[in-house]
Amino acid sequence: MTPGALGTLAERALKWSALTTAARFALQFVAQVALARLLGPGNFGVYGIGMAVLTFVGFLSGASFSYSLMLQQQLTDEDVRFSFTWQMAAGVLAAAAMYAAAAPLAGFFGDERVEGMVQLLSLASLLTAAAAPATYLLQRDLNFRVLGLIQLASYAAGYLIVGVAMALAGFGAWALGAACVVQAAVTLAATYAARPHPLRPLWRHAGGGEALVTGRTVFFTNIVNWLLGNLDRVIIGRVLNAHAVGLYTMAYNLASVPNALLLGAFQPAFLAAGAKLQDDRARLAQGWRLGVACTLVLGTPAAVVLALLSHDIVGLLYGQAWMESAWVLGLMFLCLPAWASWGLSTPVLWNTGRKQHEFLLQLPLLALAVPAWWWLAPAGIRGIALASAGVILVRALVIVAAALHALDLRWSAIAGYGARGLGLSALSAAAVLAGLELTAALASPLAALLAGGAGAAVVMLLVLLFKPALLGPEALMAIVRLAPRLAARIMRSAAVADSRGAA
Repeated sequence: MTPGALGTLAERALKWSALTTAARFALQFVAQVALARLLGPGNFGVYGIGMAVLTFVGFLSGASFSYSLMLQQQLTDEDVRFSFTWQMAAGVLAAAAMYAAAAPLAGFFGDERVEGMVQLLSLASLLTAAAAPATYLLQRDLNFRVLGLIQLASYAAGYLIVGVAMALAGFGAWALGAACVVQAAVTLAATYAARPHPLRPLWRHAGGGEALVTGRTVFFTNIVNWLLGNLDRVIIGRVLNAHAVGLYTMAYNLASVPNALLLGAFQPAFLAAGAKLQDDRARLAQGWRLGVACTLVLGTPAAVVLALLSHDIVGLLYGQAWMESAWVLGLMFLCLPAWASWGLSTPVLWNTGRKQHEFLLQLPLLALAVPAWWWLAPAGIRGIALASAGVILVRALVIVAAALHALDLRWSAIAGYGARGLGLSALSAAAVLAGLELTAALASPLAALLAGGAGAAVVMLLVLLFKPALLGPEALMAIVRLAPRLAARIMRSAAVADSRGAA
């Protein structure tokens, strides 16, 4: 494939990925708010503990042997059969181990409801492992249109249809567990229908050694990522209770949605396209800088605005039962630029022959993170959140530094993006605070959100129309590519403004 054709295909994939990810975010947002109101923090806490276990087991079985399918420059049926065979073997063993560990885990967390939840989610673990080869083959093909539609349909079937119906019927936490299983089942059926692949077992293969090496690296990377991303909830469940887990998990998950939205749109397309650009370091660096520029220039102001509005977001959407999580939500929102920057940087390590660096560089952080979480746990979810925010920031610094080194760049290559983002954040924050002050007497979360959000939106629109240069060339380039009609209007308005100024 020529560089031009690959660029066009990658750009089309990025647009479809962004579109379907945004739609999935909207769907997820509606479903999660409805379920949170119906079920309350306690049920969400039990589900959160089960999901922490599922995520860990999923890292053992869900993608370790299929990940290499996306990274290989050339692929044969034997490669696919080999990966699928080992993927299913790992999936069966991991699901069985998860089911067997359910009772001891319930004892560890001191909540008998955990046993049934973990046993139910072990089925989701097996289904997810079976779907991994087809999922990564779709990503390799840059077919994000089909993959995104499948993710939309599976989430709707699981959480919006089954989950909400069971919650209304009084099934409590089981509604969330069943929704997860249904989502995994629909994903498996749809991905295989869209990207069928050989199913005949193949235990040995000439190229299998490299695939197993990649699988082992993915395994260790995922273990480290799980420990750094989930031990906070494990410690809350052990030291506090399921109610606290529910409050913390809601805030953490809601704050991570914009990050998941960005990475869901950019990371898979960047990783799949980057696998085809392993020998073109300059183009790889250009794509990475574009992603980081969007994150820091556009994402930082959005993070600050969301943080300032976090109390009203919780009050309006979730109600008084969840208000204790508002402070945690605001802090996690402030972590979004660091979160996204590290997520955009990991594909650089994988596409430059540094696949082991992601987990090796983060291992020392565990020695700092675990005692920090444990020490701050008696302070409640706020103490845990402070430690988690520090972990996110340090992880971002470490991984971004590694990506800069891999691309032969210096920190000065991205420092300007951070400065632009902070400047725009100050303008947006002033607008939000003004809006909150104007509506303070109303004591209405909706009025505060509308006023604060509108103020920030007006500020950004004025910048786009009259001072687009403040965004920098990379962020403007992204706007041009993803929204050409909007970009054309902005450029025309800017040209008119310049001509008036000259006159």
